[in-house]
Amino acid sequence: MDATRAAIEEHWRASEAGDTETEHAIYAVDATLDYPQSGERFQGRETIATQRGGHPADRHFAVLRITGDGDLWVSECEITYDGVPTYSVSIMEFVDQRVTHETQYFSNPFLAPRWRGSLSGPMPGRHIDTA
Repeated sequence: MDATRAAIEEHWRASEAGDTETEHAIYAVDATLDYPQSGERFQGRETIATQRGGHPADRHFAVLRITGDGDLWVSECEITYDGVPTYSVSIMEFVDQRVTHETQYFSNPFLAPRWRGSLSGPMPGRHIDTA
């Protein structure tokens, strides 16, 4: 298994377990984390860990898919905040086996419109709720 993929998997397992030290070991000391939807940028591993550690919700992480190669990796996750699911895409850029830049996008689930019902089927392990 690729060492970078293994480090990403360890990061997400630690996120789920609440192991802050292991969760943030993947980041370079001067890493940057961007949340485009809110316009926030967090500079440095310590700041990234502090902002995540201060989250008031009960959070759980389920990795749906990890894909990548070399220095660019993408994780698709379902994160629940106090039992409410949110989908997240994490784009991690690596230098020397450490994340130097991560961009995370978040999206709430939505109901599928009925007019598309004859065109789609459910994703593996999922069901389709319609509006």
